[in-house]
Amino acid sequence: MPGAADRSGALPDATGHLDRLIAYSETLHAHPETAWEEHRAARWTAELLEEFGFAVRTSYLGFPTALHASYGSGRRRVGFIVEYDALPGLGHACGHNLIAAMSAGAAIALRPWAERFDLRVDVIATPAEEGGGGKIEMLDAGAFRDLDLALMAHPAPVDAPRAEPYAVAHDHVRFTGRAAHAAAYPHEGRNANDAFVVAQVALGLLRQQLPPGTRVHGIQTVGGQAPNAIPEVTEGRWYTRAETLAELEPLRDRVRRCFEAGALATDTALEFTPESQSYSEFRTDERALEIYTRHARALGRRLDAPAEQQTMNRASTDMGNVSRHVPAIHPYIGLGCFPVSNHQPGFAAACVGEAANRVIADGATLLARTAHEYFGPPADPPPGRVPAQV
Repeated sequence: MPGAADRSGALPDATGHLDRLIAYSETLHAHPETAWEEHRAARWTAELLEEFGFAVRTSYLGFPTALHASYGSGRRRVGFIVEYDALPGLGHACGHNLIAAMSAGAAIALRPWAERFDLRVDVIATPAEEGGGGKIEMLDAGAFRDLDLALMAHPAPVDAPRAEPYAVAHDHVRFTGRAAHAAAYPHEGRNANDAFVVAQVALGLLRQQLPPGTRVHGIQTVGGQAPNAIPEVTEGRWYTRAETLAELEPLRDRVRRCFEAGALATDTALEFTPESQSYSEFRTDERALEIYTRHARALGRRLDAPAEQQTMNRASTDMGNVSRHVPAIHPYIGLGCFPVSNHQPGFAAACVGEAANRVIADGATLLARTAHEYFGPPADPPPGRVPAQV
């Protein structure tokens, strides 16, 4: 079994299987799959983990592109969380190929300590983080809840260990009016595009009254078919963000009323439909974060980037919902590419190559070392010191 030897006294290190992790990451990057469509990614992840002795369950909990892999049979359970969905039109511009490689690599690196630390090492691969709320649906189906610690790391322009994501609601908007010839019979139409314009103006005016720490943004995906036809149907996708779930719902109600205003003004019908359950704010396990941060510094990671460069740690994630049920961390690990940032084509390009390979090596090693110290026996006292008597 590759790399399974127990290195007594050593710390976990992912560099021994780095070439395999890089190949896996680059394969995911070259074949991006969007939310709920990650069939090849799930298969390649299963193949990787089976190579290293993990017992793998595909179509986990009935989700075709989720999987669960485990190594060991200990009473304590650490979970490394994989994401591998890509962005429509942008590929892996959020770097989920690197998330997958770091989490899988950390689990592989930790295997030699599973029996000694009474651990079961889990990898849980999750679909549809980019707006689909895959982890939330998996939580509802019973995933994650038996973990003693859940770990993952996310690529970013610079290192930012503490996750502080917004809670977010994702909504699909559809206006339905009545088509008509725009020159000959405009009075017979009900303009669904005008409804969207009214709503956008209302949202723009609303922003002046929004409290700090909120975000409202979205896109129109359907705007009509021909310039000489009154648009019968328009559609869009809209995100509302706030500091907490408790603050999110009142704000979302105000956003919905802006769309209702568009429908009222144009005599069209509105459908305002959630695309997923809302993503939560994050609850950080402070002990795990302290361990991760200390090892990151020891590994040479720079954690002192200016605050304005670290704001990827505000990005929403369905890992926040997991953190409400089990201890968790979600550090951001830097590619050193600022001002290029996530969800840009340049960031997708940065997620392969030398900097990406270092992120895989460091991220996988740091997650494994965090779990190693979190679950391991207390460190030996320094030489010459006598342990305190209890």
